[in-house]
Amino acid sequence: MDKKISITGAFIGMVAIILGAFGAHALKKVLTPEQLISFETGVRYQMYQAFFLFFLATQNDIQEKTKKTIFTLILSGTLFFSGSIYLLSTTGITGVNFKPIGFITPVGGLLLIVAWGILGFSILKTRK
Repeated sequence: MDKKISITGAFIGMVAIILGAFGAHALKKVLTPEQLISFETGVRYQMYQAFFLFFLATQNDIQEKTKKTIFTLILSGTLFFSGSIYLLSTTGITGVNFKPIGFITPVGGLLLIVAWGILGFSILKTRK
């Protein structure tokens, strides 16, 4: 499981760097400053979760079942949170109205919060 978590962290980090560079260069010309800031927020939080996954993979005191739960929450939370921000901030250039999926952003954020909470609780519980 740790290898899977690490590989996923590397992939999410790599995609964050690619999207960050894309936003800084290609999208800078076509997005409003507000849209660009929003896009960058998605990239930043995606990178935070990549680091989170690397940290999770190094924790030997956390049960496998708990790691799987955290992993699933981080993966789906990142997809919902950052993914919806990417779509919402690029609506102007795609011509697709993604506003109806805007509710997914806070759901993704909640999943990320829960994952971090479970990690913190697990560390407190196992390292007495």
